[in-house]
Amino acid sequence: MIDALLIGGGVLVAIILLVVFFLLGSYFKLWLQAFLSSARVGLIELVAMRLRTVDPKIIVLSRIRAVKAGIQIPTSAFETHYLAGGRVPLVVNALIAVNRARINLPWETACAIDLAGRDILDAVQTSVNPKVIDCPSVQSQRSTIDAVAKDGIQLKARARVTVRANIERLVGGATEETIIARVGEGIVTTIGSAAAHKDVLENPDRISKVVLEKGLDAGTAFEILSIDIADIDVGDNIGAKLQADQAEADKVRFQAEAEKRRALAVAQEQEYKAEEQKNRALVVLAEADVPKAMADAFRSGNLGVLDYYKMQNIQADTSMRSSIAGDGSDQGTA
Repeated sequence: MIDALLIGGGVLVAIILLVVFFLLGSYFKLWLQAFLSSARVGLIELVAMRLRTVDPKIIVLSRIRAVKAGIQIPTSAFETHYLAGGRVPLVVNALIAVNRARINLPWETACAIDLAGRDILDAVQTSVNPKVIDCPSVQSQRSTIDAVAKDGIQLKARARVTVRANIERLVGGATEETIIARVGEGIVTTIGSAAAHKDVLENPDRISKVVLEKGLDAGTAFEILSIDIADIDVGDNIGAKLQADQAEADKVRFQAEAEKRRALAVAQEQEYKAEEQKNRALVVLAEADVPKAMADAFRSGNLGVLDYYKMQNIQADTSMRSSIAGDGSDQGTA
């Protein structure tokens, strides 16, 4: 009975040892790498990382790179950033780069930049090696920044902005799009304030000086080092086009007003003709009352036969004179 218990206990101990050996054996290589690199991480810590859903390989290799670069960061800091959703290897590479470039970048600041969604390594590289931004950008639908001088001539300009990342303003600072927009606005303002387009063509650096003086990098994640005018061309005569368009618009307006006056005159003429017809009708009505009045005069004795014949003679004489006058007028005209 005792022998059976001993055999069973031995088997159980052997199974437990095999399980422990298997668990520890899978992390032995990582532990040995960290030990030989002077970046010690205990086997128990590696197992605890796995239980906390942390990838031990990422943490160990990142710690080894940091130690070899002379940066001492505790393992718990790597785990915290990893669990927060950060990119630990990218942050370590950025810290190594700034350490070589003698730039102060604390671990907490680097983690905040990474968690903010910024590419910390690209930002550090831009801080060490300034980059050039095209204005307008290559992705823009327009290839030039167009502005009109006071003399009405359009100028088409392209600029290149040299910027350096500002690590302190990287979190919360505006991006490249803001720089491009501000530089474009400055170019338009400078060209628009020029008295003549020739002044801008003679001194293109005038645009760079004026734009740089505006402090366009305020509130952005970059520091503007220089603004260079890559190209500037003469465009259309916008002033002449505007004057021509205004003249055409005035012409159409005057034509509309003239047509309005003509239509009013035609309407008034028609009104006068209608009034004339009305008056003629009234005359005809009045003439129709003459025979009635004469008949009443005969009945009342106010008009005699002799008076009637005298009136007829006068009318006949008037008609003859009118006829003669009309014939004489026609002959003279002929």
